[in-house]
Amino acid sequence: MTTASMTADEVMDYDEAIARFDPVMGLEVHVELSTATKMFCGCATAFGAPPNSQVCPVCLGLPGALPVVNATAVESAIRIGLALNCEIAEWCRFARKNYFYPDMPKNFQTSQYDEPIAYGGHLDVQLEDGTSYRIEIERAHMEEDTGKSLHIGGATGRIHGADHSLVDYNRAGIPLIEIVTKPIVGAGERAPEVARAYVSALRDLMRALEVSDVRMEQGSMRCDANVSLRPRAADGPTGPEQLAVPLGTRTETKNVNSLRSVERAVRYEISRHAAILAGGGSILQETRHWHEDTGVTTSGREKSDAEDYRYFPEPDLVPVAPPRELVERLKVNLPEPPAERRRRLQAEWGYSDLEMRDVLNAGAVELIEETVALGTSAQAARKWWLGEPSRRAKAAEEDLVTFAGGLGFTPGDVAALVALVVAGRLNDSMARQVLDGVLDGEGHPVEVADARGLELVQDDGALETAIDEVIAANPDVADKIRGGKVQAAGALIGQVMKAMKGQADAGKARQMILDKLQ
Repeated sequence: MTTASMTADEVMDYDEAIARFDPVMGLEVHVELSTATKMFCGCATAFGAPPNSQVCPVCLGLPGALPVVNATAVESAIRIGLALNCEIAEWCRFARKNYFYPDMPKNFQTSQYDEPIAYGGHLDVQLEDGTSYRIEIERAHMEEDTGKSLHIGGATGRIHGADHSLVDYNRAGIPLIEIVTKPIVGAGERAPEVARAYVSALRDLMRALEVSDVRMEQGSMRCDANVSLRPRAADGPTGPEQLAVPLGTRTETKNVNSLRSVERAVRYEISRHAAILAGGGSILQETRHWHEDTGVTTSGREKSDAEDYRYFPEPDLVPVAPPRELVERLKVNLPEPPAERRRRLQAEWGYSDLEMRDVLNAGAVELIEETVALGTSAQAARKWWLGEPSRRAKAAEEDLVTFAGGLGFTPGDVAALVALVVAGRLNDSMARQVLDGVLDGEGHPVEVADARGLELVQDDGALETAIDEVIAANPDVADKIRGGKVQAAGALIGQVMKAMKGQADAGKARQMILDKLQ
């Protein structure tokens, strides 16, 4: 059975695939730098500008146009390399990577090949259960992004079935850092989880460095996931026998643009490879496309090797030789590493390990930090961010930061909501109603509370009347409370809240009931 004869549905059960084969990964993450101008010219880099409105002879590759290196991009590359524990090259240069594609106006990409600016690093990542895994970094190198092809008239947005294609060159020339791992071995069944955790950790690191907005849904951070399988040896995924087994043929799933998709794409490719190999077939070294809607990959093009790109030094750019004093200055001014920052915040907030893990898994660290800075307690911030906003983000299959940003829902909104509860205007039930309204676009928390008429009744007389009526209607429950069964008060409180249409302070109602019956 050959690769060509396989359909997208012919996959092996994942557990069986892992039992028979050892997965090996290589992850290439492209990060668009948030510089004001492009890598080799002065064109703007704003996202969403009208097509082909941010171009010039340099990024269009017109004859006679000469590039100039963006100094800020070089400094950002050095900072990324340092944060990844890499060595920073004392001398490096750009190269031409030659290939033809419509969105590559020069017919070559200015990149770095065997002389990258940063190399030999590592990044420690934490899985959801707290397990730590070290990812070895091969290199981080500078290059430019390509344009973007838009396929018109098809049902899928891809070239197959489209009536025609258009090209927007606004993105061509935007500074990119490509971070390439060494082969990731020994992850076993957790390989998809490790891939997701690594990309997530990189995203957190880029945010901390403030070198990119890392908005994966906009393509400013994307992952190419290389996967191969080799036979499983008897001594386990990290044993000498297993490590001596040659690597299998890899496939590269291109431009995966969400954490969830990274995990799913790796898992799917492991199952697909296993089905082919178990059937006696061979893996074609190729690029593949990930389809979020169906959860499968499909063939792209046969993968080229480095020699096919005919790399040679870029003749129009001088080598980059960052002074050691510059590197040291950038190193000294690196921000607190995300992992250390999380440990510090956990201690400051008083969260248990489980509470902090929930916050991390929800991607809510920065949101909670900003909310606490506005005067909200850490427990209240966690409670409200990990409630309805987190639930809706999961349903939308978006990370919490992206989801909240799309709605314009901010830490200030959560702080204002909590302030209404602390001030005694709202109870938790009312606050949840207000939160729903804010998330539905009805306005600021105070505006929603006013519009919905939500406010605790402050008239103790009305509350006392409701309590007296409930006690009179439930003499058996009242007798239990008089006899010392304080927990029975819960039944009366529920009826009081119902009589007050939810607009009473449950704590005050409980105390008044106990005062009357004890």
